[in-house]
Amino acid sequence: MAEYVAPLRDMKFVIEELSDLEGVRSLPGLEEATPDLVDAVLSEAGKFARNVLSPINREGDLAGARRENGGVVTAPGWKEAYRAFVDGGWASLSFDPAYGGQGLPWLVSAAVQEMQKSANLAFGLCPMLTQAAVEAIYHHGSEAQKSCYLEKLVSGEWTGTMNLTEPQAGSDLAAVKTVAEPAGDHYLLKGQKIFITYGEHDLAENIVHLVLARTPGSPEGVKGISLFIVPKYIPNADGSPGERNDVHCVSLEHKLGIHGSPTAVLAYGDKDGAVGYLVGEENQGLAYMFTMMNLARHAVGVEGYALAERAYQKALGYARERVQGRDPKNPGERAAIIRHPDVRRMLMDMKSQVEAMRAVGLIAAGAMDKLHRAVDTGVRDDARRWVDILTPIVKGWSTEVGNQLTSVGLQVHGGMGFIEETGAAQYYRDARITQIYEGTTGIQANDIAGRKLLRDGGELARWTLARFRADADALTSIDSDEAAGLHEAMESALNQLEASVDTMLSAGKSDAPRAMAVSVPYLMQFGYVAGAWAMIRAYAAAQRHLDSGSDDPFYRDKQRTAVYYVRHVLPQAAACHARIVAGGDPVVDVPDEWFDRAY
Repeated sequence: MAEYVAPLRDMKFVIEELSDLEGVRSLPGLEEATPDLVDAVLSEAGKFARNVLSPINREGDLAGARRENGGVVTAPGWKEAYRAFVDGGWASLSFDPAYGGQGLPWLVSAAVQEMQKSANLAFGLCPMLTQAAVEAIYHHGSEAQKSCYLEKLVSGEWTGTMNLTEPQAGSDLAAVKTVAEPAGDHYLLKGQKIFITYGEHDLAENIVHLVLARTPGSPEGVKGISLFIVPKYIPNADGSPGERNDVHCVSLEHKLGIHGSPTAVLAYGDKDGAVGYLVGEENQGLAYMFTMMNLARHAVGVEGYALAERAYQKALGYARERVQGRDPKNPGERAAIIRHPDVRRMLMDMKSQVEAMRAVGLIAAGAMDKLHRAVDTGVRDDARRWVDILTPIVKGWSTEVGNQLTSVGLQVHGGMGFIEETGAAQYYRDARITQIYEGTTGIQANDIAGRKLLRDGGELARWTLARFRADADALTSIDSDEAAGLHEAMESALNQLEASVDTMLSAGKSDAPRAMAVSVPYLMQFGYVAGAWAMIRAYAAAQRHLDSGSDDPFYRDKQRTAVYYVRHVLPQAAACHARIVAGGDPVVDVPDEWFDRAY
């Protein structure tokens, strides 16, 4: 596979069979999302990703973005691709039609995002941040702010950013020092922000920065943070870009990967101060920013498995073409390496885990639609639980596994994988940021183990386990030894996860740091089990089609993938459980001096 090929069949299967497309399209405003329309949108998105975004991916990696004449010039082909992206309506898929959006479900948008990010992650980061900015202004901005900014952002005519991090703060937003002084109907901001994705570029006529800053007299810590809209060009009364604001890119970061994406250091207020407009109320910025953050975390999780999918395609193509050694089943003939058992193992590891991550990610996206649109409070409450538990899993587990699989993709290539010209290394380098973006894996683990376990006494975890178990028990209606084996393996995994919940709760009651010391293994265990849950649901859905007389080989193939995942990937959850049971004592009790005592 020289170019990216969208996994449309698997996406459509997951959307219709596992993510409850029928339930989603019954929600107010989503009625037009019929299977035929979804099929058409996904098919066209696949073509756009393959024909427009994939061909410039390598050039973006090689040329990167550069500062020039006080601005930033993107890689060759970027401006043309972005114009095609906007003209094709891809920027507006899931936004409110009142502001020029197409009103499609997040479920569809998440699948489209996967294709774009598989084909070209560095490009796809720009619309992802714009999407987050739209959400923040849509939910928390004034009517005047919505009128001024949303239509331009929704169309993609303008782009958006998130400005959280500062040199001294990192992920600790309590340490933010950027200040915002009142000045009539606006504020003047002074400070510096780092790691700002697409903080400066030449793709759009204006950039709308969403900036965290402190007003005079605000409380210490995160309680004193406010959110501001700071446009690159201050809009005129007619909505056109006007005066240049006092915000400038002072440098671009030199990064391991995603070279086509300009990561800027932005200086606010080098002169009189950058004009900014308060979003909502003062000191509520962190809560508002999390409207952006939660959506972005899910989107970064999509990036994890999107790159793993592309790495799989690259490895599969190479394995089919590379002739080396003898065919294990016919030693008299030389064979492509796809015939070698260990290469097949690696490819099956990649394929099965990508499909599991995709399924969990799209199930979470469907739950987001229900959370935001359902009228029935019971449906909305269940959706909130799914979003709460699955968001850190999609972000943390998918990016951890995605990084592992892009490494496996290099291994399939052997020595050629270490050579940049093959292109396999780019996916490995690009994927590394996904474990860090929008909260590291440790932060996601703190969320699922702290907020979603210790804080509620295990209520959400046990609710989730009950639903996992009900779907596992449904396998008993399938009369086959294979299905019985899947059920047995799931029962064992669920029992271990339940024991991990009990262990974490017990440790957390007496000494929370000891529980948090094994929070990443807990996150990963939950992720592997969630992946298995999605795959056994896929197995059962495929069986229904087979029982109805379908002879489409896709359904049996889907079952084979589920069987491989449960037998060969799910056992990794047991290793995570063993670490949890072993406890956090060796982490918490070791003195600081231990780390360098050997020197």
